[in-house]
Amino acid sequence: MAQPSSSTRVVLASLAGTTIEWYEFFIYGTASVLVFDKLFFPSYDDMVGTLLSLSTFALAFVARPIGGALFGHFGDRLGRKSMLVVTLCLMGGATLCIGLLPTYEAIGVAAPVLLVLLRVVQGLSLGGEYGGAVLMSVEHAAQSRRGFFGALVNTGAAWGLLLANLVFLLTSQLSDDAFLSWGWRVPFLLSAVLVGLGLLIRLKLAESPDFQEVRERGEVRRAPIAEVLSKHWPRVLLMCLAYIPAGATFYIATVYSLSYGEKQLGLDRDLILELVLLVNAFTIVAIPFFGWLSDRVDRKRIFWTSIVVMAALPFVWFPAFQSGSFGLMLLGFVLLFIPYAANYGTMPTFFAHVFPPAVRYTGMSVGYTLGTVFGSGLAPIIATWLLDSTGTWVAIALYMTGVGVVGTVAALFLSERERVTA
Repeated sequence: MAQPSSSTRVVLASLAGTTIEWYEFFIYGTASVLVFDKLFFPSYDDMVGTLLSLSTFALAFVARPIGGALFGHFGDRLGRKSMLVVTLCLMGGATLCIGLLPTYEAIGVAAPVLLVLLRVVQGLSLGGEYGGAVLMSVEHAAQSRRGFFGALVNTGAAWGLLLANLVFLLTSQLSDDAFLSWGWRVPFLLSAVLVGLGLLIRLKLAESPDFQEVRERGEVRRAPIAEVLSKHWPRVLLMCLAYIPAGATFYIATVYSLSYGEKQLGLDRDLILELVLLVNAFTIVAIPFFGWLSDRVDRKRIFWTSIVVMAALPFVWFPAFQSGSFGLMLLGFVLLFIPYAANYGTMPTFFAHVFPPAVRYTGMSVGYTLGTVFGSGLAPIIATWLLDSTGTWVAIALYMTGVGVVGTVAALFLSERERVTA
Protein backbone atom coordinates (compact mmCIF):
# COMPACT_ATOMS: atom_id res chain seq x y z
CA MET A 1 0.00 0.00 0.00
CA ALA A 2 1.26 3.47 -0.83
CA GLN A 3 2.42 5.73 1.96
CA PRO A 4 -0.04 8.34 3.24
CA SER A 5 1.93 11.19 1.70
CA SER A 6 1.78 9.46 -1.68
CA SER A 7 -1.96 8.84 -1.27
CA THR A 8 -2.52 12.49 -0.50
CA ARG A 9 -0.58 13.59 -3.59
CA VAL A 10 -2.62 11.22 -5.75
CA VAL A 11 -5.99 12.39 -4.45
CA LEU A 12 -5.00 16.05 -4.88
CA ALA A 13 -3.81 15.36 -8.42
CA SER A 14 -7.02 13.48 -9.22
CA LEU A 15 -9.10 16.28 -7.73
CA ALA A 16 -7.24 18.95 -9.72
CA GLY A 17 -7.69 17.12 -13.01
CA THR A 18 -11.32 16.28 -12.33
CA THR A 19 -12.06 19.89 -11.41
CA ILE A 20 -10.65 21.02 -14.74
CA GLU A 21 -12.67 18.40 -16.65
CA TRP A 22 -15.90 19.41 -14.88
CA TYR A 23 -15.17 23.11 -15.31
CA GLU A 24 -14.91 22.58 -19.06
CA PHE A 25 -18.02 20.42 -19.07
CA PHE A 26 -20.10 22.90 -17.04
CA ILE A 27 -19.15 26.04 -18.95
CA TYR A 28 -20.77 24.35 -21.92
CA GLY A 29 -23.89 23.60 -19.85
CA THR A 30 -24.13 27.21 -18.70
CA ALA A 31 -23.53 28.54 -22.20
CA SER A 32 -26.16 26.17 -23.63
CA VAL A 33 -28.75 27.90 -21.44
CA LEU A 34 -27.51 31.49 -21.73
CA VAL A 35 -26.15 31.97 -25.27
CA PHE A 36 -26.02 28.94 -27.57
CA ASP A 37 -29.71 29.09 -28.44
CA LYS A 38 -29.13 32.63 -29.75
CA LEU A 39 -25.77 32.10 -31.46
CA PHE A 40 -26.06 28.60 -32.89
CA PHE A 41 -29.84 28.02 -33.21
CA PRO A 42 -31.18 31.54 -33.95
CA SER A 43 -33.77 30.55 -36.57
CA TYR A 44 -36.08 28.89 -34.02
CA ASP A 45 -38.46 30.34 -31.43
CA ASP A 46 -37.32 30.56 -27.81
CA MET A 47 -38.71 27.20 -26.64
CA VAL A 48 -37.41 25.19 -29.62
CA GLY A 49 -34.06 26.99 -29.54
CA THR A 50 -33.68 26.23 -25.82
CA LEU A 51 -34.56 22.57 -26.35
CA LEU A 52 -32.08 22.26 -29.22
CA SER A 53 -29.37 23.94 -27.17
CA LEU A 54 -30.06 21.68 -24.18
CA SER A 55 -30.05 18.70 -26.55
CA THR A 56 -26.45 19.43 -27.48
CA PHE A 57 -25.73 19.55 -23.74
CA ALA A 58 -27.42 16.15 -23.33
CA LEU A 59 -25.58 14.67 -26.32
CA ALA A 60 -22.35 14.52 -24.35
CA PHE A 61 -24.05 12.26 -21.83
CA VAL A 62 -24.94 9.85 -24.63
CA ALA A 63 -21.27 9.82 -25.61
CA ARG A 64 -20.09 9.24 -22.03
CA PRO A 65 -20.87 5.48 -21.87
CA ILE A 66 -18.90 5.02 -25.09
CA GLY A 67 -15.99 6.89 -23.54
CA GLY A 68 -16.42 4.93 -20.32
CA ALA A 69 -16.29 1.61 -22.17
CA LEU A 70 -13.35 2.68 -24.35
CA PHE A 71 -11.13 4.23 -21.70
CA GLY A 72 -12.26 1.75 -19.06
CA HIS A 73 -11.19 -1.12 -21.33
CA PHE A 74 -7.73 0.33 -21.81
CA GLY A 75 -7.56 1.47 -18.18
CA ASP A 76 -8.03 -2.14 -17.07
CA ARG A 77 -5.48 -3.33 -19.64
CA LEU A 78 -2.80 -0.61 -19.61
CA GLY A 79 -3.34 1.22 -16.32
CA ARG A 80 -5.31 4.10 -14.83
CA LYS A 81 -2.69 6.84 -15.13
CA SER A 82 -2.21 6.87 -18.92
CA MET A 83 -5.95 7.10 -19.56
CA LEU A 84 -6.27 10.12 -17.28
CA VAL A 85 -3.65 11.97 -19.32
CA VAL A 86 -5.43 11.16 -22.59
CA THR A 87 -8.88 12.19 -21.34
CA LEU A 88 -7.60 15.52 -20.02
CA CYS A 89 -5.98 16.34 -23.38
CA LEU A 90 -9.16 15.45 -25.28
CA MET A 91 -11.37 17.57 -23.06
CA GLY A 92 -8.99 20.51 -23.17
CA GLY A 93 -8.67 20.46 -26.94
CA ALA A 94 -12.43 20.25 -27.53
CA THR A 95 -13.17 23.05 -25.07
CA LEU A 96 -10.59 25.37 -26.61
CA CYS A 97 -12.04 24.74 -30.05
CA ILE A 98 -15.55 25.61 -28.84
CA GLY A 99 -14.20 28.93 -27.60
CA LEU A 100 -12.84 29.63 -31.10
CA LEU A 101 -15.87 28.33 -33.01
CA PRO A 102 -17.61 30.69 -35.50
CA THR A 103 -21.33 31.18 -34.89
CA TYR A 104 -24.34 30.45 -37.11
CA GLU A 105 -24.25 34.01 -38.44
CA ALA A 106 -20.70 33.48 -39.71
CA ILE A 107 -20.76 29.98 -41.21
CA GLY A 108 -24.40 28.89 -41.15
CA VAL A 109 -25.41 25.33 -40.34
CA ALA A 110 -21.77 24.23 -40.06
CA ALA A 111 -21.61 26.07 -36.71
CA PRO A 112 -24.11 23.88 -34.80
CA VAL A 113 -22.73 20.76 -36.52
CA LEU A 114 -19.20 21.52 -35.31
CA LEU A 115 -20.56 22.41 -31.89
CA VAL A 116 -22.24 19.01 -31.66
CA LEU A 117 -19.06 17.18 -32.73
CA LEU A 118 -16.95 18.98 -30.15
CA ARG A 119 -19.56 18.27 -27.50
CA VAL A 120 -19.32 14.56 -28.35
CA VAL A 121 -15.55 14.70 -27.79
CA GLN A 122 -16.17 16.32 -24.40
CA GLY A 123 -18.56 13.51 -23.52
CA LEU A 124 -16.13 10.78 -24.58
CA SER A 125 -13.42 12.38 -22.47
CA LEU A 126 -15.47 12.79 -19.31
CA GLY A 127 -16.83 9.26 -19.70
CA GLY A 128 -13.32 7.89 -19.26
CA GLU A 129 -12.17 10.51 -16.76
CA TYR A 130 -14.45 9.86 -13.82
CA GLY A 131 -13.82 6.17 -13.23
CA GLY A 132 -10.07 6.56 -13.58
CA ALA A 133 -9.82 9.56 -11.24
CA VAL A 134 -11.90 7.86 -8.55
CA LEU A 135 -10.00 4.58 -8.79
CA MET A 136 -6.59 6.26 -8.65
CA SER A 137 -7.60 7.90 -5.37
CA VAL A 138 -9.52 5.01 -3.81
CA GLU A 139 -6.99 2.34 -4.79
CA HIS A 140 -4.06 4.35 -3.40
CA ALA A 141 -5.82 4.87 -0.05
CA ALA A 142 -5.89 2.68 3.04
CA GLN A 143 -9.18 0.80 3.51
CA SER A 144 -10.08 3.05 6.46
CA ARG A 145 -9.80 6.22 4.33
CA ARG A 146 -11.18 5.13 0.98
CA GLY A 147 -14.59 6.73 1.54
CA PHE A 148 -13.03 10.08 2.40
CA PHE A 149 -10.55 10.06 -0.48
CA GLY A 150 -13.20 9.04 -3.00
CA ALA A 151 -15.46 11.82 -1.76
CA LEU A 152 -12.69 14.39 -2.19
CA VAL A 153 -12.48 13.49 -5.87
CA ASN A 154 -16.25 13.90 -6.16
CA THR A 155 -15.96 17.50 -5.01
CA GLY A 156 -14.33 18.08 -8.39
CA ALA A 157 -17.82 18.49 -9.86
CA ALA A 158 -18.65 21.18 -7.31
CA TRP A 159 -15.29 22.93 -7.74
CA GLY A 160 -15.70 22.79 -11.50
CA LEU A 161 -19.22 24.21 -11.40
CA LEU A 162 -18.18 26.83 -8.86
CA LEU A 163 -15.32 27.93 -11.09
CA ALA A 164 -17.47 27.84 -14.24
CA ASN A 165 -20.26 29.91 -12.69
CA LEU A 166 -17.78 32.36 -11.18
CA VAL A 167 -16.18 32.99 -14.58
CA PHE A 168 -19.60 33.37 -16.23
CA LEU A 169 -20.72 35.65 -13.41
CA LEU A 170 -17.74 37.91 -14.11
CA THR A 171 -18.21 37.90 -17.88
CA SER A 172 -21.94 38.53 -17.53
CA GLN A 173 -21.10 41.94 -16.10
CA LEU A 174 -20.38 42.93 -19.69
CA SER A 175 -23.13 44.50 -21.76
CA ASP A 176 -25.45 42.02 -23.48
CA ASP A 177 -23.92 42.83 -26.86
CA ALA A 178 -20.37 42.35 -25.62
CA PHE A 179 -21.26 39.12 -23.82
CA LEU A 180 -22.93 37.64 -26.92
CA SER A 181 -20.16 38.91 -29.18
CA TRP A 182 -17.06 37.69 -27.34
CA GLY A 183 -17.58 37.52 -23.57
CA TRP A 184 -19.02 33.99 -23.61
CA ARG A 185 -15.80 32.71 -25.24
CA VAL A 186 -13.55 33.73 -22.33
CA PRO A 187 -14.42 30.77 -20.03
CA PHE A 188 -13.66 28.32 -22.86
CA LEU A 189 -10.34 29.92 -23.76
CA LEU A 190 -9.20 30.04 -20.12
CA SER A 191 -9.40 26.25 -20.01
CA ALA A 192 -6.17 25.98 -22.03
CA VAL A 193 -4.19 27.32 -19.06
CA LEU A 194 -5.94 24.98 -16.62
CA VAL A 195 -5.32 21.93 -18.83
CA GLY A 196 -1.60 22.71 -19.02
CA LEU A 197 -1.40 22.83 -15.22
CA GLY A 198 -3.43 19.65 -14.89
CA LEU A 199 -1.16 17.73 -17.23
CA LEU A 200 1.94 18.74 -15.29
CA ILE A 201 0.35 17.30 -12.15
CA ARG A 202 -0.96 14.08 -13.66
CA LEU A 203 2.22 13.12 -15.47
CA LYS A 204 3.97 12.81 -12.09
CA LEU A 205 1.53 10.28 -10.60
CA ALA A 206 2.39 6.68 -9.74
CA GLU A 207 0.18 3.89 -11.05
CA SER A 208 -2.63 2.46 -8.90
CA PRO A 209 -1.44 -0.23 -6.44
CA ASP A 210 -4.53 -2.37 -7.11
CA PHE A 211 -3.82 -2.38 -10.85
CA GLN A 212 -0.14 -3.12 -10.21
CA GLU A 213 -1.20 -6.14 -8.16
CA VAL A 214 -3.54 -7.36 -10.91
CA ARG A 215 -0.72 -7.01 -13.45
CA GLU A 216 1.84 -8.77 -11.23
CA ARG A 217 -0.54 -11.71 -10.79
CA GLY A 218 -0.99 -11.99 -14.53
CA GLU A 219 -4.74 -11.35 -14.19
CA VAL A 220 -5.05 -8.50 -16.70
CA ARG A 221 -8.01 -9.27 -18.94
CA ARG A 222 -7.71 -9.24 -22.74
CA ALA A 223 -11.25 -7.94 -23.17
CA PRO A 224 -12.50 -6.28 -19.96
CA ILE A 225 -15.58 -4.79 -21.64
CA ALA A 226 -16.68 -8.22 -22.91
CA GLU A 227 -16.34 -9.71 -19.42
CA VAL A 228 -18.26 -6.84 -17.83
CA LEU A 229 -21.13 -7.11 -20.29
CA SER A 230 -21.32 -10.92 -20.12
CA LYS A 231 -20.69 -11.60 -16.42
CA HIS A 232 -21.40 -8.37 -14.57
CA TRP A 233 -24.25 -6.76 -16.52
CA PRO A 234 -26.73 -6.91 -13.57
CA ARG A 235 -24.33 -4.78 -11.51
CA VAL A 236 -23.93 -2.37 -14.41
CA LEU A 237 -27.71 -1.98 -14.69
CA LEU A 238 -28.22 -1.52 -10.95
CA MET A 239 -25.43 1.06 -10.78
CA CYS A 240 -26.98 2.95 -13.68
CA LEU A 241 -30.38 3.10 -11.97
CA ALA A 242 -28.88 3.94 -8.56
CA TYR A 243 -27.10 6.99 -9.98
CA ILE A 244 -30.13 8.57 -11.72
CA PRO A 245 -31.65 10.41 -8.69
CA ALA A 246 -28.43 12.29 -7.92
CA GLY A 247 -27.92 13.22 -11.57
CA ALA A 248 -31.50 14.44 -12.03
CA THR A 249 -31.40 16.47 -8.81
CA PHE A 250 -28.07 18.09 -9.56
CA TYR A 251 -28.73 19.07 -13.16
CA ILE A 252 -32.26 20.29 -12.61
CA ALA A 253 -31.10 22.42 -9.68
CA THR A 254 -27.92 23.78 -11.29
CA VAL A 255 -28.55 23.82 -15.06
CA TYR A 256 -32.31 23.82 -15.64
CA SER A 257 -32.83 26.31 -12.79
CA LEU A 258 -31.02 28.96 -14.87
CA SER A 259 -33.63 28.74 -17.60
CA TYR A 260 -36.58 28.19 -15.25
CA GLY A 261 -35.67 31.06 -12.94
CA GLU A 262 -34.95 33.57 -15.69
CA LYS A 263 -37.72 32.74 -18.17
CA GLN A 264 -40.52 31.48 -15.90
CA LEU A 265 -39.98 33.38 -12.66
CA GLY A 266 -38.41 36.54 -14.06
CA LEU A 267 -35.41 36.28 -11.74
CA ASP A 268 -32.16 38.02 -12.54
CA ARG A 269 -29.60 35.71 -14.15
CA ASP A 270 -26.86 36.82 -11.76
CA LEU A 271 -29.06 36.04 -8.75
CA ILE A 272 -29.51 32.43 -9.87
CA LEU A 273 -25.80 32.06 -10.57
CA GLU A 274 -25.07 33.36 -7.06
CA LEU A 275 -27.43 30.76 -5.54
CA VAL A 276 -25.74 27.98 -7.50
CA LEU A 277 -22.32 29.26 -6.43
CA LEU A 278 -23.28 29.28 -2.76
CA VAL A 279 -24.85 25.83 -2.73
CA ASN A 280 -21.85 24.37 -4.52
CA ALA A 281 -19.55 25.94 -1.96
CA PHE A 282 -21.67 24.13 0.63
CA THR A 283 -21.28 20.77 -1.13
CA ILE A 284 -17.51 21.16 -1.24
CA VAL A 285 -17.60 20.81 2.55
CA ALA A 286 -20.55 18.43 2.83
CA ILE A 287 -19.42 15.80 0.30
CA PRO A 288 -16.09 15.01 2.06
CA PHE A 289 -17.91 14.94 5.41
CA PHE A 290 -20.25 12.19 4.23
CA GLY A 291 -17.31 10.37 2.63
CA TRP A 292 -15.51 10.50 5.98
CA LEU A 293 -18.68 9.30 7.71
CA SER A 294 -18.95 6.36 5.29
CA ASP A 295 -15.62 5.05 6.56
CA ARG A 296 -17.25 4.76 10.01
CA VAL A 297 -20.93 4.04 9.28
CA ASP A 298 -22.43 1.58 6.81
CA ARG A 299 -21.74 3.18 3.42
CA LYS A 300 -24.60 1.51 1.60
CA ARG A 301 -27.13 2.66 4.21
CA ILE A 302 -26.07 6.29 3.82
CA PHE A 303 -26.28 5.94 0.06
CA TRP A 304 -29.83 4.59 -0.22
CA THR A 305 -31.24 6.66 2.66
CA SER A 306 -30.01 9.84 0.98
CA ILE A 307 -31.93 8.91 -2.19
CA VAL A 308 -35.15 8.57 -0.19
CA VAL A 309 -34.73 12.04 1.32
CA MET A 310 -33.64 13.55 -1.99
CA ALA A 311 -36.80 12.21 -3.67
CA ALA A 312 -39.07 14.08 -1.24
CA LEU A 313 -37.38 17.49 -1.22
CA PRO A 314 -38.32 18.84 -4.71
CA PHE A 315 -41.70 19.66 -3.14
CA VAL A 316 -39.83 21.97 -0.78
CA TRP A 317 -37.26 23.31 -3.25
CA PHE A 318 -39.65 24.51 -5.96
CA PRO A 319 -41.91 26.58 -3.63
CA ALA A 320 -38.82 28.08 -2.00
CA PHE A 321 -37.37 28.89 -5.43
CA GLN A 322 -40.61 30.60 -6.46
CA SER A 323 -40.83 32.68 -3.27
CA GLY A 324 -38.67 35.50 -4.61
CA SER A 325 -36.93 35.74 -1.24
CA PHE A 326 -33.19 35.21 -1.47
CA GLY A 327 -33.07 33.67 2.02
CA LEU A 328 -35.86 31.17 1.28
CA MET A 329 -34.40 30.30 -2.11
CA LEU A 330 -30.99 29.65 -0.58
CA LEU A 331 -32.56 27.55 2.18
CA GLY A 332 -34.40 25.48 -0.43
CA PHE A 333 -31.18 24.86 -2.35
CA VAL A 334 -29.27 23.86 0.80
CA LEU A 335 -32.01 21.48 1.98
CA LEU A 336 -32.08 19.80 -1.43
CA PHE A 337 -28.30 19.47 -1.54
CA ILE A 338 -27.83 17.93 1.91
CA PRO A 339 -29.07 14.48 0.80
CA TYR A 340 -27.42 15.02 -2.58
CA ALA A 341 -24.07 15.56 -0.84
CA ALA A 342 -24.63 12.43 1.28
CA ASN A 343 -25.36 10.42 -1.85
CA TYR A 344 -22.55 11.85 -3.97
CA GLY A 345 -20.08 11.66 -1.08
CA THR A 346 -20.57 7.92 -0.61
CA MET A 347 -21.06 7.06 -4.28
CA PRO A 348 -17.46 6.86 -5.60
CA THR A 349 -16.12 4.36 -3.07
CA PHE A 350 -19.38 2.40 -2.98
CA PHE A 351 -19.41 2.12 -6.77
CA ALA A 352 -15.67 1.35 -7.00
CA HIS A 353 -16.08 -1.72 -4.79
CA VAL A 354 -18.99 -3.19 -6.74
CA PHE A 355 -16.63 -4.75 -9.33
CA PRO A 356 -13.46 -6.88 -8.92
CA PRO A 357 -10.18 -5.00 -9.56
CA ALA A 358 -9.39 -6.58 -12.95
CA VAL A 359 -12.53 -5.10 -14.55
CA ARG A 360 -13.21 -2.29 -12.08
CA TYR A 361 -12.38 0.66 -14.37
CA THR A 362 -14.61 -0.69 -17.14
CA GLY A 363 -17.48 -1.80 -14.93
CA MET A 364 -17.66 1.37 -12.89
CA SER A 365 -17.25 3.65 -15.91
CA VAL A 366 -19.98 1.95 -17.96
CA GLY A 367 -22.47 1.69 -15.08
CA TYR A 368 -21.93 5.25 -13.91
CA THR A 369 -21.96 6.85 -17.36
CA LEU A 370 -25.10 5.00 -18.43
CA GLY A 371 -26.72 6.51 -15.36
CA THR A 372 -25.59 9.97 -16.41
CA VAL A 373 -27.44 9.60 -19.72
CA PHE A 374 -30.80 9.11 -18.02
CA GLY A 375 -30.18 10.99 -14.79
CA SER A 376 -28.11 13.95 -15.92
CA GLY A 377 -28.23 14.56 -19.65
CA LEU A 378 -31.97 14.07 -20.10
CA ALA A 379 -33.11 15.74 -16.87
CA PRO A 380 -33.06 19.38 -18.09
CA ILE A 381 -34.79 18.36 -21.33
CA ILE A 382 -37.46 16.33 -19.50
CA ALA A 383 -37.99 19.20 -17.05
CA THR A 384 -38.38 21.68 -19.92
CA TRP A 385 -40.87 19.41 -21.70
CA LEU A 386 -42.88 18.69 -18.54
CA LEU A 387 -43.24 22.36 -17.70
CA ASP A 388 -44.23 23.22 -21.26
CA SER A 389 -46.78 20.37 -21.31
CA THR A 390 -48.33 20.88 -17.88
CA GLY A 391 -47.55 24.47 -16.98
CA THR A 392 -46.63 23.50 -13.43
CA TRP A 393 -43.49 22.61 -11.49
CA VAL A 394 -45.37 19.77 -9.77
CA ALA A 395 -44.83 17.53 -12.80
CA ILE A 396 -41.07 18.06 -12.55
CA ALA A 397 -41.11 17.33 -8.81
CA LEU A 398 -43.06 14.12 -9.41
CA TYR A 399 -40.50 13.10 -12.03
CA MET A 400 -37.68 13.64 -9.52
CA THR A 401 -39.55 11.61 -6.91
CA GLY A 402 -40.22 8.82 -9.39
CA VAL A 403 -36.54 8.38 -10.31
CA GLY A 404 -35.80 8.46 -6.57
CA VAL A 405 -38.02 5.43 -5.99
CA VAL A 406 -36.30 3.53 -8.82
CA GLY A 407 -32.85 4.52 -7.56
CA THR A 408 -33.63 3.42 -4.01
CA VAL A 409 -34.69 -0.07 -5.11
CA ALA A 410 -31.57 -0.44 -7.28
CA ALA A 411 -29.28 0.71 -4.48
CA LEU A 412 -30.71 -1.88 -2.11
CA PHE A 413 -29.61 -4.66 -4.48
CA LEU A 414 -26.05 -3.32 -4.91
CA SER A 415 -23.28 -4.39 -2.55
CA GLU A 416 -19.60 -3.70 -2.05
CA ARG A 417 -17.11 -6.44 -2.79
CA GLU A 418 -13.90 -5.00 -1.40
CA ARG A 419 -12.10 -8.34 -1.08
CA VAL A 420 -13.44 -10.00 -4.21
CA THR A 421 -10.62 -11.22 -6.44
CA ALA A 422 -10.70 -10.98 -10.22
